[in-house]
Amino acid sequence: MADGALTAEAPPTVLARLGGWRVWQRVIAVYAAARLVTTLLMLVSSALAPADGRHGENPSILDYISGWDAAWYREIVLNGYPSDLPRDDSGNVAQNAWAFMPIYPVIVRALSIVVPGAGLGSDDVWAVADAWGWCAALVSLVAGYAACRALFAVVAPRMGDEKALWAVAFLAFNPLGLMFQVGYAESMWLACVLWAVWALERRRWVWLYVLIPILAFTRPGELALPLTIALYGIWRLLRRREEEIRRSEVVHILALGALGTLLGFAWPVIADAVTGDPSGYLDTELAWRRGWTGDETGGFLPGGGWVQGASVWAGLWGIPAWAGYLLLAAIAASAVLLFRIPAVRALSMEMRLWAASYLVYLALVVFPQSSILRMLLPVAPLVAAAIAGTRLLGSTRVLILAASVAAQFWWIHEMYGVGNTYYLIP
Repeated sequence: MADGALTAEAPPTVLARLGGWRVWQRVIAVYAAARLVTTLLMLVSSALAPADGRHGENPSILDYISGWDAAWYREIVLNGYPSDLPRDDSGNVAQNAWAFMPIYPVIVRALSIVVPGAGLGSDDVWAVADAWGWCAALVSLVAGYAACRALFAVVAPRMGDEKALWAVAFLAFNPLGLMFQVGYAESMWLACVLWAVWALERRRWVWLYVLIPILAFTRPGELALPLTIALYGIWRLLRRREEEIRRSEVVHILALGALGTLLGFAWPVIADAVTGDPSGYLDTELAWRRGWTGDETGGFLPGGGWVQGASVWAGLWGIPAWAGYLLLAAIAASAVLLFRIPAVRALSMEMRLWAASYLVYLALVVFPQSSILRMLLPVAPLVAAAIAGTRLLGSTRVLILAASVAAQFWWIHEMYGVGNTYYLIP
């Protein structure tokens, strides 16, 4: 009896008990649980929302779904893109719809036309707007599942099914899990990114020819993918003695890199052509930065946004500017060291190259305002997979999930329940 007790295995975790289910069933069970938790957090946040919050007291779920950037996507559906760029009293280009790309809102609108009163040609603007909001949540929900399913497909061959399912759990319950059920393009973009990584791993080139245009017109950041493909090509060349790289593969790598680069600049070119302003798109993007820096945005300098942001955040936190720059250096060092973690190195080279390329993109083009957490969501799958691949007790993993849920509530409530100042914008 004693020997038997000493050698008994630990009871299987909840996720391990799902091992007999089909993959899609396991993923959707975890994902559905996460979305239920997020919905409950939204309801609690609504009950606690102050009168001076973004949506006032007791906002509805639809208020959260259609809040912030979702309102811009809805604006595109209702009124299209402006041919004349709006300007503020100082003559600067003001925030406008050109900062947001068309595929997500158009797909949502196509779905919403079946809603009674919201069909094409409807004069009931509020019916169209509400239908768009609910359909946006549906599209984001489905896309979020697709992202989780893709993550499982990427992680399972290297770590096994159980760890892959844990990776799905960490992604589904991540602190920004609300993005999977509001009117943002993030979940659709993330799903396309992860399936693109999967396609690159398996050299399913046709899928990449399909996914690259979708990514290019869904949200900014697609340029990280041609960089990924270029680095992938270099990596394949360096190890050609271990694995031959065929001429057809070289052709696909070059063609996809060129296509991704061309389409990555297509939307700014379109915006500038329609508005007749050669810097219309860039000035539109800088309009969001101006809310943090005032009229002195300093124009656009690759990488300069982070240096400027370090000073701005130091002022907000009441610390010296040099401390802000020191913190920036620590963040940069941490991003580099992330790829030295054994659990990260256990992931596929394609996944690591994507994450590195996207971080380079962020470093070059982004000003780190409060939306930076949301902009980091495309790196979350790598972090989720790395945590899942680390040797941890089941109870420790549960604690990590609990901490993630707590962080998720903080983010939801601060950005949506409160959201009454410029540094509380998701």
